[in-house]
Amino acid sequence: MFIGTLFALAAGLMWGLVFVAPLMLPDYPAAMLSFSRYLAFGVIALPLAWLDRQRLSQLTRADWIEALKLSMVGNVLYYLCLAAAIQRAGGPLPTMIIGTLPVVIAICSNLRNADRDGRLPWARLAPSLLVIGLGIVLVNQVEIEQLRADRNADVPRYALGALLAVGALVCWTWYPIRNADWLRAHPDRSPRTWATAQGIATLPLAVIGFVGFWAWNAGSRSSFPMPLGPTPVLFVGLMFAIGLLASWLGTLCWNEASQRLPTTLAGQLIVFETLSALAYAFLLRGQGPAPATLAGIVCLVAGVAWALRARPEPLAAEGHAT
Repeated sequence: MFIGTLFALAAGLMWGLVFVAPLMLPDYPAAMLSFSRYLAFGVIALPLAWLDRQRLSQLTRADWIEALKLSMVGNVLYYLCLAAAIQRAGGPLPTMIIGTLPVVIAICSNLRNADRDGRLPWARLAPSLLVIGLGIVLVNQVEIEQLRADRNADVPRYALGALLAVGALVCWTWYPIRNADWLRAHPDRSPRTWATAQGIATLPLAVIGFVGFWAWNAGSRSSFPMPLGPTPVLFVGLMFAIGLLASWLGTLCWNEASQRLPTTLAGQLIVFETLSALAYAFLLRGQGPAPATLAGIVCLVAGVAWALRARPEPLAAEGHAT
């Protein structure tokens, strides 16, 4: 349990970096950020795949199809929604919406994996949900007040950002549950190999997406300079940094955690990602959070900590022969 929690913490610290890139590259379309990030991830995975080729060769066709599904939803689509949300609504609100993942995953796992992992008591989850909801309201209130104070603010754009963040939430609710299902069903397989397999599966998706975006950019006569945009050195450096740290190494750490922890507990530890992302966002702004935002963050942490106190209870055996 302790080692699994440390792996989850390491994954959260690295995953928090993905919230920084859209803020540092505001002129880059979200589609380009998503496809480029995973293009870098796929390129990084190639030499790793060569070193791990013996174990990768043991994966079946069904395993590769599963890796492709996980890569499409948990990588490309998730980051497309998240990057677009951050560029439209800023860093704090999308981060807080994604921060509900621990309890959302716990609820979904409660409904889906109770036979395997046990069931968390609903009565103990309900208070944490209310506290987390209060935290999101507080952060949203601060961001709305800042929008109202800005005469040039685009409220519909902010609302669209919040909606896109919900889309990212859906993608990343599905991904860790499905990923944990595969890892728990294959305890003999290496989490490192599975992380590399997802990188290899992501590469063709990223290539197709990047080329498609380039063609669309040319066809629409956009002024955006392809293929590397207006700040190529910063862009390439950030893409490879998050491709290595957040995509491959972060996935590796999360796979290690997923093999050691119940899905309901592992899902709640994604709060480390939220806290890291918020810290990075405010460091980038060069200012600390407003009191209400800080109170919202405290509510989020308190709600997740409250939920962590609940332990899965095995379901009573049914249908015993007499």
